[in-house]
Amino acid sequence: MRLDLFLPFVKKNKAGAVRRWLSRIGPTWLSSPVRRVIQTVCFVAFFVLFFYVCWPYTARPVEGAKDWPSHYANDLARKEKVAAEFFLVIDPLVSLSTALASRAWVWSLTSAGIILLVCVFVPRGFCGYLCPLGTLIDLFDWSIGSRVKRFRVGDNGWWVHIKYYVLLATLVAAACGVLVSGFVAAIPVLTRGLLFAISPWQTALQRGWHLVPPVHAGHFVSLALFAVVLGLGLLKPRFWCRYVCPSGAVFSFGNLFRVTERKVESSCINCNKCVEICPFDAIKPDFLTRTTDCTLCQSCGGVCPTQAIKFVERWNLVQLKLPNDPPTGDGPLGRRGFLAAGIGFASGVLGGLGLAVAGKASGANLDDPNAWRPVRPPGSVREDKFLQMCIRCGECFKACPNDVLHPLRFQQGLDGLWTPHVVADWAGCESSCNACGQVCPTGAIRALPLEEKRVARIGLAAVNLQTCLPYAGREACQLCVDECHHAGYHAIEFTRVGTEVDSAGNPIEDSGFLAPVVLSDKCVGCGLCQTRCYGINVADKGFFPESAIVIVAGTGKEDRIMTGSYVALREAERTARGADRQQQPTPDSYLPDFLK
Repeated sequence: MRLDLFLPFVKKNKAGAVRRWLSRIGPTWLSSPVRRVIQTVCFVAFFVLFFYVCWPYTARPVEGAKDWPSHYANDLARKEKVAAEFFLVIDPLVSLSTALASRAWVWSLTSAGIILLVCVFVPRGFCGYLCPLGTLIDLFDWSIGSRVKRFRVGDNGWWVHIKYYVLLATLVAAACGVLVSGFVAAIPVLTRGLLFAISPWQTALQRGWHLVPPVHAGHFVSLALFAVVLGLGLLKPRFWCRYVCPSGAVFSFGNLFRVTERKVESSCINCNKCVEICPFDAIKPDFLTRTTDCTLCQSCGGVCPTQAIKFVERWNLVQLKLPNDPPTGDGPLGRRGFLAAGIGFASGVLGGLGLAVAGKASGANLDDPNAWRPVRPPGSVREDKFLQMCIRCGECFKACPNDVLHPLRFQQGLDGLWTPHVVADWAGCESSCNACGQVCPTGAIRALPLEEKRVARIGLAAVNLQTCLPYAGREACQLCVDECHHAGYHAIEFTRVGTEVDSAGNPIEDSGFLAPVVLSDKCVGCGLCQTRCYGINVADKGFFPESAIVIVAGTGKEDRIMTGSYVALREAERTARGADRQQQPTPDSYLPDFLK
């Protein structure tokens, strides 16, 4: 079995027009054009998924829709020929760490297993061919990194095995119930970085600057992390991919089970061209292969003047080059190497434990019923599991129409940073949208059909009796009532309250006043009422500093179920209320039967 995808080397004077054109683009395009084409296709596909499929404003209202317009849900389904979260679910660290932290099966584990199986045949093929972050780093190295030489480092140093220690720390923290892979896994770093760096410009150019959500310190932390990932290319091309990326470390371990590998025949002339072009430092000084680092990019095969490099099955007995010619330092692990490996292992374990302690110490006390609770997206699992399953990728922010979902700041410490919560002052949750659950790669937000999403309770509207205009006796405002009725929930009624009674206990006609009253059994916490009140009474008229009706979350105000139907839950609640009413005594129940 041969897997030679490279373009064999020919001398310049024999190169045709295609080869000359490829050489102008770059040496790796000439040596391994198939890989570069696949990289380009995946890079473009990633941008299409993130900036078009997840962009909700291509939706148009459905004409003649009866119950409610389903234009946002329909639009996402229409555009999603490939799952919007595709690249997230094939990053194995995303699902592995989430499953470990939550002690639960994560649906994306199946996709991770498939990509790991593929990489048995194309070792670290994700890193060499598919990863859009790697392609972006290549572009940075080509445009900026190659022009700045002053910060370059050598091939050997303490940094060469960092990725394994980062992976170990990430998995140890996950085993302790704290998910930190969103800070370091390849695809979440990319999606969140692009979300904060480019999405505001997309919104501003297509919808207007006034519709760009506000930024906070959490945005700058993410942007700084993204800049560091790219800026490491100043030290060495693809420094992040070679030495730091924990997602790549997962595939490095997968390389131990490889079927295909790079082999060098005895016709090798020690020209060193393969070493110079290798983007992953996967070729030893004796020109043999560091198998855990090789991505099978095959750039080395395309520059070999004697065609001594082959990509064949692992057990293929080709005429191999003898190892250690010239001698290499990659021999058996000595005492220093063993000590360094031990220190690195201990550092990874202690680092993971430290991250777990820091995450839990800075996080919210979930057992305190009076503690502030963020309003999570509809379909979110219970809070402790949510924090263990949310990868902080930002896909839900991108797919959310009107930017209802905002990244959490440090209200829940590092454990809650960048997780989504509803900011109803900015916008309310659209009744025709279920996008956040559809694009979530881990199930932290369940993928709900519209009929389920519309009854999933994420909070409860609460009226401030001190500032609400009718309660304060200022005017008969019913903005929240109208908005709720327009959305189809009918959870707020404009009814008479404060009615006075006479000496006999009978209500006095026309006493009291009309004011909004929230029906807790109908309110789902969509926040549309708060948005309307804030937009007119706060932002426009300046009647008070904050909305007079707000959405609050917490025990008894939200439904956070791991499995099961929200529709069935609502039906069960209605049945229970009906049974309670039947058991309540009638006004004349104290009388004997003959007097009733």
